[in-house]
Amino acid sequence: MQKGKKTKRILFTIITIFFIFITSACSNNTNGQASVKNSNNNNASKPVELTFYYPLAQIPADVSTVEAEINKITKGKINATVHLKPQTFSDYTQKMNVVLASGGDADIIWTSNWNFDYVTNQAKGAFLPLDDLIKKYAPEVKNTLPQYVMDATKINGKMYAIPNYQIETQKVGFYIQKRFADKYHFDPSSIKTIKDIEPLLASIKQGESKEVVPLAMSSIGNWDHLLLAYNLEKIQDKLLVINYNDPTKILNMYETPEFEQYLEMVRDWYKKGYINQDAATIKNVNDLLKTGNVAVQIHNVLKPGAEIAQKNANGGQDIIQAAVTKPHVLTNSIITTMLAINQKSHNPEAAMKFINLLNTDKQLYNLICYGVEGKNYTKISDNMIKINPDAGYNPNANWVFGNTFNSFLKEGEDPKVNEQTLEMNKTAIPSPILGFKFVAEPVTAEIANLQTVIDQYLPGLVTGTVDPKSKLKEFRDKLKEAGIDKVVAEGQKQLDKFLRK
Repeated sequence: MQKGKKTKRILFTIITIFFIFITSACSNNTNGQASVKNSNNNNASKPVELTFYYPLAQIPADVSTVEAEINKITKGKINATVHLKPQTFSDYTQKMNVVLASGGDADIIWTSNWNFDYVTNQAKGAFLPLDDLIKKYAPEVKNTLPQYVMDATKINGKMYAIPNYQIETQKVGFYIQKRFADKYHFDPSSIKTIKDIEPLLASIKQGESKEVVPLAMSSIGNWDHLLLAYNLEKIQDKLLVINYNDPTKILNMYETPEFEQYLEMVRDWYKKGYINQDAATIKNVNDLLKTGNVAVQIHNVLKPGAEIAQKNANGGQDIIQAAVTKPHVLTNSIITTMLAINQKSHNPEAAMKFINLLNTDKQLYNLICYGVEGKNYTKISDNMIKINPDAGYNPNANWVFGNTFNSFLKEGEDPKVNEQTLEMNKTAIPSPILGFKFVAEPVTAEIANLQTVIDQYLPGLVTGTVDPKSKLKEFRDKLKEAGIDKVVAEGQKQLDKFLRK
């Protein structure tokens, strides 16, 4: 009897030691990927919930209906329920700052170089590194993106967001109402420089009623949109550029002779009445476009098929394009719309699976882009749709959600628009510093001070409302006082390091 009890105790001890060993080994087994440490749900059979934050121009009324339909797909394919959290573009950065600071639920987060800034928020630790997650849960995404697109998102050799594959180029030029081009015998191929549009603006000003605006602007002007036309590339929004004649040197954009040339041009156009007289005070030009009375817009993303979207934005008026530059691939044109995963996500694996579906599952992607067939849109053919009147769901922002080459075509679009866009991506001129991203963190205080100065002076200058002869020197002096030289020096330091690699 004693011998049997002793044997049982020994056996129990051996089993206990073995269990402790196995548990310890499992707890210490990690590949260094933060996603594994954050995950509370590695069991694929257990349902999970995901929260997806993204911006839109307006919040559609029918989001809850679309969300329910999305979850019919995601529950079956990745065992996840997705909560859609659209925000307006103007509120998005502030909203995301609050959500992340408070520890609120946010798994998939839209980010860019112009709204909820990718580089700035990565530096703050907002996003997970995705390389290992992509390999394991989204290999199809990697196969759909060109390598240069993947590389352009990397920070210190790692990907922290997946680009929404779309037109990856910038091409500067004009969107022009066809009725005015026809009336005044305007030939789009005659455009070689920005100033070549002036004869058309003069004809419209002279020949049309005062309700027609020859060239529409808001308070941001068109300086940023025209940089490529001046052989410049933006490095930091509203502050830094390079000139392609010497792409190794960071410049204060407001000290360049090209900025002076732009100011002289728009001041002349403003005085002649080509630009809307309230340009310096209006924040959004869309309401003006909706009237159908804007003859010409300056844009930096001319692309195949854009005439349809521009027609919708311009009160139903037919639109043509006139290009000033050839298409260029820039880092900024790639990181302009991306999906990241919150560093504190409880379900990073499921989040990556959802991003994978957005980029590879056409049914899911078109559902989040256009809503429910029959209710929000009507199919004209297998790959072409018509948005229903009063649809209740029309985000008009396919580029926010995933791979745009998986989207249905809208009524009237050229069936070859995707082929044409892919060809443009393939043949565009690459930036000489493709992949370089300025990290603003070391000079955030200076940038905040500079923004105050910019907000005070720039709207009047870039819209032509204010005479640059009276205000440009004062503006430049104020920028120096606010620390622009330190920001330029930091940009140069980072570019030098990038070029040495």
